[in-house]
Amino acid sequence: MITYNDIYEALRKERYSEQLQLLPKKFIQDVSDYIKEKKKVSKQSSMEEGDKALFSDEEAKIKKQLENATAIFNELMLLRKKKLLGLVFLASETGISKRDFENMMEFEKELFDKLIVSVQESEKILAIEINNSHEINDADKELKLILFLEDIDELIGLNGEALGPFKKDEIVNLPKQVADILISDQKAEIVLEE
Repeated sequence: MITYNDIYEALRKERYSEQLQLLPKKFIQDVSDYIKEKKKVSKQSSMEEGDKALFSDEEAKIKKQLENATAIFNELMLLRKKKLLGLVFLASETGISKRDFENMMEFEKELFDKLIVSVQESEKILAIEINNSHEINDADKELKLILFLEDIDELIGLNGEALGPFKKDEIVNLPKQVADILISDQKAEIVLEE
């Protein structure tokens, strides 16, 4: 069973790392069980008779531990949401959306996917509005021939269009800005033309 120290340690690791931390698969359920158990013990100690001062001290300690554990858990979830939003922003800018994906809990993966779709839809709307109101910049039309060094899931170009997915060793002509991002992340390399 999870302890107060386990919950605190999860918060500490999350707080001092930029990356989303891996939590045990049943972490949420374990925290829920911990809180239920503390509430049950707190109720039992208040119902029992005997030395009132002893039980009130024990009850106060349990209530304080319960409050602290709840506050720590809430702070942990808030930190994870902030990191998740950062990953959504990063994915929307670079088109690479699977960083830290393995450290997400199932509900976080669902939230991440929904947020990515929402951001992509808003970028498409923005791109349509910009392209309809302004002529496309020649630099946006410039392409670069690249070789993929690893498999890449579908990504979103700077004007909102879907690109990919791409397989390792695949050679593709992509917009220069997208190609430059993939090259700088060592996901691809430029193919020199003779």
